[in-house]
Amino acid sequence: MRMNGRSLPASMLLSIRDRRMQKANAAAHKTTGTTGTLVASYNVHKCIGVDRKFDPERTSRVIREIDPDVIALQEADNRFGDRDGLLDLPRLERETGLVPVPISATGKGHGWHGNVLLFKRGVVRDVHQIKLPGLEPRGAVVAEIEMDGSQTLRVIAAHLGLLRHSRSQQARVVLDLMNSPDEKPTLLLGDLNEWRLGNRSALNTLHATFGPQPPAVPTFPSNLPLLALDRIMTNRHGMIAAVEAHDTPLSRVASDHLPLTALVRLDRMADPDNAMMSPASQSV
Repeated sequence: MRMNGRSLPASMLLSIRDRRMQKANAAAHKTTGTTGTLVASYNVHKCIGVDRKFDPERTSRVIREIDPDVIALQEADNRFGDRDGLLDLPRLERETGLVPVPISATGKGHGWHGNVLLFKRGVVRDVHQIKLPGLEPRGAVVAEIEMDGSQTLRVIAAHLGLLRHSRSQQARVVLDLMNSPDEKPTLLLGDLNEWRLGNRSALNTLHATFGPQPPAVPTFPSNLPLLALDRIMTNRHGMIAAVEAHDTPLSRVASDHLPLTALVRLDRMADPDNAMMSPASQSV
């Protein structure tokens, strides 16, 4: 197997080096007092850990470790049958203050095609459930949340497909949700299932709206992350900082993905001059 033109051992060494750098950067952010709204994306793998144990409580403990203000979960429901929700959301709300964005779900599922979006503070102004094209059943939850009493943040929580062609189609649907690069502040977060970078990425169509982003952070597999499948991106310059994997002894075993976190500066939302332009040469 080869990755990005390098042998697998070379890629592993680079990934390990990057993980050390990320931890060093995270320590630097903490010591310099970087502040913001903490957002996260976490593919919980139907609450089945790398030890093959089904343990929803363990998954909830990872979420409590992160202590996010906003978090998008993927694979939070059973995939088949009634697609039952797997987490104790009322208990999670009592312990963390996180409440799910309301959706018109059928059956006993938490979310839409396994996507659940939770937040601590704010008022939900609008919610849409988007069915994404492709061979697999995939979806996105789009919510507009009034975060600070005046500014509204659009959050798109998505889980893209395993096939490259499907991901390309799904990325175009995401762009169709946004009329122009300079419209309202938007976060896209989720398991985008794309490990390729640069021109080979199925996410290239997102460049015009989301522009240059912080470096992709490996989150998969959780016990030795090599692939940056999970992403957090925005259409505002400087709105995202301190992107890192939540790498702890518990998160390494609770799912096959590590959670991805970022700090969002809500003060960067209001200035339209921060809107992304169209950097066609930048990679997502």
